[in-house]
Amino acid sequence: MKPIISPSILSADFGYLARDIEMINRSEAEWVHIDIMDGVFVPNISFGFPVLKYVAKLTDKPLDVHLMIVNPEKFIPEVKALGAHTMNVHYEACTHLHRVIQQIKEAGMQPAVTINPATPVALLQDIIQDVYMVLIMSVNPGFGGQKFIEHSVEKVRELRALIERAGSKALIEVDGGVNLETGARLVEAGADVLVAGNAVFGAPDPEEMIRQLHKL
Repeated sequence: MKPIISPSILSADFGYLARDIEMINRSEAEWVHIDIMDGVFVPNISFGFPVLKYVAKLTDKPLDVHLMIVNPEKFIPEVKALGAHTMNVHYEACTHLHRVIQQIKEAGMQPAVTINPATPVALLQDIIQDVYMVLIMSVNPGFGGQKFIEHSVEKVRELRALIERAGSKALIEVDGGVNLETGARLVEAGADVLVAGNAVFGAPDPEEMIRQLHKL
């Protein structure tokens, strides 16, 4: 089964954001990945909701919203207002993760949880039945263009085994350093969704890069 491709607009040219989103619209990509950073949970600040409302108007593709922020539950109404398909929160940022997952469901979105490179997959065993998707960060969150962390491939295998043992239907998404080489290994290990930023927007032909990633 082909992986779902979710290009990260964090790597788009913000001076030509409409053009880059139109490229995603034309492409074989299924989703649009949006990273929201607060300068607290991660060092950088990315998009505010006024910009994201503009992005949401430019595409009909499902929005894959990844909140790299503290207290993400405060922004459930704003993420819902964007028409987001998936709201993804960090395990490390939620003291009461089960409650937050239920709140996302009640708002009518698909709940997802992200784990950082140093967070073990095993910590998800009590929540894996409740989530639509798990995102494995294969770089440290907060910066684009980082080197892929090799252990991430093994974490995908561990997560696939956990999902199967639990009888969960959760998807596995990977974000960070994804290109044709690392993407192929991640898909072989069990990844369902690939987030690609620099690999897509830094390519001479971004649409062709998305097409190649989709073939993995």
